[in-house]
Amino acid sequence: MKSASKFEKVAARCWNLLNEGKPFTPIFTVGTMLLFYIGSWGEASFWSNMGLSLLLTLPLFILFFIYDFPLFLRNYLWLPFVAYLLIWNDVSLPLLFFSIGLYFFFTVFFWGTLYYHLRIGTDWLNFTRFWKLVLKNSDSTSGNAQEQLPKFLLLLSVWQYLFEKLQAGYSVSISTLGLFYGGLMLYTWILHRYLFDWKPSMYSEYTNNVPENKKAINEKVIVLVVDGMRKERFYEANTPFLDYLKNNGTEYTNMETVYPARTVVCFTSMFTGTYPFEHGITSNMVWKLGIKTESIFDSLRKVGKKGRLLGIAHLVDSMGNDVETVTAVMHKDEADRNIINKAKKIMEEQDPDLMIVQLIGTDQIGHSRGVLYDEYIEKIEEADALLKDYVEWLEEKGKLNNATIIVCADHGQADGIGGHGHLDEGERYVPFFMYGPHIEKGKVVEEKHSLVSVAPTIAYLLGAPYPSRSRGKVLIEAFKKRGVIKDE
Repeated sequence: MKSASKFEKVAARCWNLLNEGKPFTPIFTVGTMLLFYIGSWGEASFWSNMGLSLLLTLPLFILFFIYDFPLFLRNYLWLPFVAYLLIWNDVSLPLLFFSIGLYFFFTVFFWGTLYYHLRIGTDWLNFTRFWKLVLKNSDSTSGNAQEQLPKFLLLLSVWQYLFEKLQAGYSVSISTLGLFYGGLMLYTWILHRYLFDWKPSMYSEYTNNVPENKKAINEKVIVLVVDGMRKERFYEANTPFLDYLKNNGTEYTNMETVYPARTVVCFTSMFTGTYPFEHGITSNMVWKLGIKTESIFDSLRKVGKKGRLLGIAHLVDSMGNDVETVTAVMHKDEADRNIINKAKKIMEEQDPDLMIVQLIGTDQIGHSRGVLYDEYIEKIEEADALLKDYVEWLEEKGKLNNATIIVCADHGQADGIGGHGHLDEGERYVPFFMYGPHIEKGKVVEEKHSLVSVAPTIAYLLGAPYPSRSRGKVLIEAFKKRGVIKDE
């Protein structure tokens, strides 16, 4: 199983500039404007007027970079465009149609067809479905047409209006422009202040529901993460092995992911025990490498133990050398099998006390083919068979004599291109259950919990201190009574 190369790690970061909605909007807008006026590049006045008009449009770029408009908030993005038309009544239809065509070429054909064919082997006809997914996607990625269209149409219209005025030698009313920007900023602030109210609540205190455990309960903890496994689709799938672990362990039926529910954010929160505001990872686009807090790997090192995370290249941006990478450039039907093979190799050669395995096939098929189709269910069922193979191999090797297995997803997935980040239906609550000799059998916990509980729970099981900023609660409900000391 090939590791992610240095080139792939850099390429993954570059791709996030186009995948994440915030950087995509300015990159796409600037690129579109320059391509539209490519015939004027040789004129000296072009670059001065283009630069000045861009500077005058900059407040609008900054506003859209600061604020997302996910889920139903995107419906309010058309009102500023209508306001622009009422005030200036000046648009370039060729520019707008060019931008719309370029956008759908990028998302449907370049991303949805060429990119996924080269990366995971989807069919060359994937565009016949992908355009529907782009139109339905509700999260703030570049593939959210209902959010991106009104954003870049407004940016291009304002920028082009100012550019044409400067090119023709006319003056621009800065006061009118300032009023428009000020009104839009107030409008945006009101929307996000009073309507953006669906974020999960956070634990305000550091982990204190049970004292740190100085003596390990388990010799090993195995965490199996099926990336992007939507909860109700998991229940619909035929997963006899995972059902066995769930039914013979403890299931948490209201396990909530973190906000924003992006892969690198979720994994970082799971294994630091805290939230993005504290560990510093706020999206898959990591501007500054490394976390600001301790991780579970740091905690284990304090007691002479070792943890390894086998996952995609993106996770290196957060947790560095504690990550064993796998290449994400492989056929969708081979990815998870190759990951399991490498997980066996790591366990055989390094024998970590904590082993975390990220299966990516379910998430990949959700993004490329959608979550409400049979292919998505098939990937969950494939993950079930592969995890059965891995756990049985661990048992044969004597690695499960005194171990707890945790099975979960890092986030769910929404309709559309399997988007996830802003907690649309299907994203917020994830499958989560624990199995092992010290875990209650056949227990169901309905109380709401958060994935930030993963790190302190692992620390407790392995007799390590909690990560320094851990806020999650130890999942004591799952432990047999002899395995935990509760506060009085």
